[in-house]
Amino acid sequence: MATYQVTNKYLLDNYAVVQLLTPAELELGQSITVADVDATFNGSVVVRALPQYRFIGVDTEGDLLFDVDEPIANQVLYAKTADNVERQAATGTLTSTPTCTWITKNDIADWLYTASATAGDDAFLTICASAANQFCYRRRQEAGYVDSLTTVPSQDVKLGTIMYGGALYRQRGSIDQFASFDAMGTASVVGLSPIIKQLLGIDRPQVA
Repeated sequence: MATYQVTNKYLLDNYAVVQLLTPAELELGQSITVADVDATFNGSVVVRALPQYRFIGVDTEGDLLFDVDEPIANQVLYAKTADNVERQAATGTLTSTPTCTWITKNDIADWLYTASATAGDDAFLTICASAANQFCYRRRQEAGYVDSLTTVPSQDVKLGTIMYGGALYRQRGSIDQFASFDAMGTASVVGLSPIIKQLLGIDRPQVA
């Protein structure tokens, strides 16, 4: 979860705009929560635009209009049915919880060549897919990549994410290593598989 400080606000033609103190890692269509601004601007909303210029309303066809002669950084625009509000200083927060959706439980099941036999299996596959998405997105972000939350960057990244989700599923019932019936036991898991790192592109930072 990421929280950003609101510094300004305004509202025109049923679209609200808040300006943030710092750049935000947001995407169009992402759900956010605006809080402690006021009753008009607060709420759980969806990002409609991330304008870098002052919003001046909508035209007769409903298209958003901006004044390119007045740049304003770090703005977030969302739909809000209310009376117009002039641009003014504000306080409050904007909170986002990025949700990555690169793979699904079916991707993992196909890779494992298995069909979920019970509702519990199906639910656990869903958890593994969600965990793999979030983890792989975060690791690539830490390595310097700027990825979409909804569109997987490439097929190698998708395969790496699926493989990581499959590894999580296979560890079901174990504490820190794959479950095994081998009398010799199993080696401890010490980190990500080198091939998963290679597929995700996180074996070394992308940027210096």
